[in-house]
Amino acid sequence: MLKVKAAKGVRVPVENRPHHYIEQETVEVENTLYYQRRIADGDLIVVKETKSAKETGGK
Repeated sequence: MLKVKAAKGVRVPVENRPHHYIEQETVEVENTLYYQRRIADGDLIVVKETKSAKETGGK
């Protein structure tokens, strides 16, 4: 699983759900070729969780 968000100003369709979009909110997706291509193109950004966010439960 990957945590991703869309690049600024971009809406990326969710794989197999063309009317649902990934926007600036972080979402968890499967690590598929579709999302890997979107990351390589710069449409999606991989979000890495910081250690402090894990310790505080993301708050």
